Amino acid sequence: MPYKTAVALTLALALLIGWGTLSPPGPPGPPMPYVDKLMHAAAFAVLVLPLTWVRARSALWLAPLALAYGGGIELIQPSFGRTAEWADLLADGIGIALGCLPGLIRARA
Repeated sequence: MPYKTAVALTLALALLIGWGTLSPPGPPGPPMPYVDKLMHAAAFAVLVLPLTWVRARSALWLAPLALAYGGGIELIQPSFGRTAEWADLLADGIGIALGCLPGLIRARA
């Protein structure tokens, strides 16, 4: 995948994550423990994957930027009728680490 394509995909994913995390919440459903945290981790893993796959060194600036993006989302979520949770930010960070891993492994191989 060309670098410019990875950048465009990453930006599109960032917009999709922003829309999904800042949209008003739907009606409450049955309790499903940890599903929200798994979704946070998966979303942020997918966010960093394209760029770090193409250029593993992108992780040096992308990982902190993605974590700051997740933190910013958590800070403004209460303005959109949602709750801010430290656990969501932790899940974002875990997802970022997992999303960077394939690119870093590929670069070492």
